[in-house]
Amino acid sequence: MADTADATASAGALTPPPPLSIVALDDDGDFLQYVRSMLEADGHEVRTCTMAEEFFRTCEERLPDIVLLDIKMGFSSGEEVLAEIRKRWQKLCVIVVTGYPSLDSMRQTFKQDVFDYLAKPFSIGELQNVIGQAARSFGLGQRPQDRLRHELGRRIRLARIDRNWTLKDLSEHSGVSVSQLSSIERGAHLPSLESMLAIATALDQRPSDWFTEAGF
Repeated sequence: MADTADATASAGALTPPPPLSIVALDDDGDFLQYVRSMLEADGHEVRTCTMAEEFFRTCEERLPDIVLLDIKMGFSSGEEVLAEIRKRWQKLCVIVVTGYPSLDSMRQTFKQDVFDYLAKPFSIGELQNVIGQAARSFGLGQRPQDRLRHELGRRIRLARIDRNWTLKDLSEHSGVSVSQLSSIERGAHLPSLESMLAIATALDQRPSDWFTEAGF
């Protein structure tokens, strides 16, 4: 049974993400062409930029799902671009790429909430893997109701764990059954308004904060 579950989980992890909107910023035009051809072959829409000003105009015209950001560029500092991204779009998924990885630069970029770090040269498999992980973690390419369902489940689970509560503990405090709570936390379905208020009250949380953090 465990082997079957592991195999199912592995198969799910390898499921390709839906088509995404991706913007890549790099001062190497050949690299951008390479990345674009790889990702467009997977069905993604890819816009490429070689200058920071062009990058911000492109994102302002239509915000992408994912940004691929070269952190070491000759014309400007990738760290400064990343800092500006976080000022404008706090929740935008950023994947850093660089040909000069170092522990110090990794620490600094991860402090600014970077999803992952790819060192050049990387394979198409490595790029596909990190894009897929980002899509699953951020709920990218999903319908709004799907993203809300998964994000509410995640927020409830985090709040419960923060209190060191089991599902049974939360059930006893909220009056919502363990099976229903489990389904909600897995993102299988949205809680009813009554259930959500009961859960939030038990966890001393505000449902409006959950919606805001989920981007709604």
